[in-house]
Amino acid sequence: MADGDPDLSPGATIADADLSNVEWAERDLTDLVLTGCTLTDAQLSAVILQGARFTDCRFSRCRFAHADLREAVFTRCNFADPDSHSGVQIAFSQLDQARFEACDLSFADIDRSSLWAVAFASANLRGARFHRADFSRAFGAKVVRTAAAFTACNLELADLSDARLATCDLSGSSLREADLTEADLEGANLAGCDLFQALTAGAKLANADLRGAEVSGLNLAALGSYEGLKITLAQQQALLTAMGLDVYAD
Repeated sequence: MADGDPDLSPGATIADADLSNVEWAERDLTDLVLTGCTLTDAQLSAVILQGARFTDCRFSRCRFAHADLREAVFTRCNFADPDSHSGVQIAFSQLDQARFEACDLSFADIDRSSLWAVAFASANLRGARFHRADFSRAFGAKVVRTAAAFTACNLELADLSDARLATCDLSGSSLREADLTEADLEGANLAGCDLFQALTAGAKLANADLRGAEVSGLNLAALGSYEGLKITLAQQQALLTAMGLDVYAD
């Protein structure tokens, strides 16, 4: 253990510590519990944090690579750096069944990582980028299931292009100006979402639930699919107008 390291070990509980100078690489810290801790410019490579619990922690300019974050829970944690306007970098990592509650993940860059059954609740994901993120899991040679939840989240300007989020829950989230190009959202719960000026060319929305969502400007003709799309009577005019149709009162 390096000089100045706290007692970082599997299951350890640490509060109100600056852990920026800790050597995180390749350590097994399963079930670690951190409260009110700070990490700045930390490189968390190949670290095992499965089942860890983080509350009111700050991760500034940090990078997770090949990290195991399965079933980890982050509550009211801040991953954004207001000075550089950059977010956390997470690459080639496992976030299956991880949970982020009321966290600030603005401009996070989540790259080629596994996110099956991940849950973001009331999280700020403004400008976040999900590049080749995998929200699915194979349960057999021909059985692949997708699971993820983004409930009441801020996903404005987020990049979810090509994301495979069929049947997932995005209810109550803001997707204003988000990039949903070619995204698979078939059967997804988008009730109450704000899709104003979202990029939706080629997006698949068949059987998705858009009831109560802001859909003005959503062009059905440019979608990859929309059969069985669930909307309310009040949304009809906005959708037909976006398709270039003139709608008149009876």
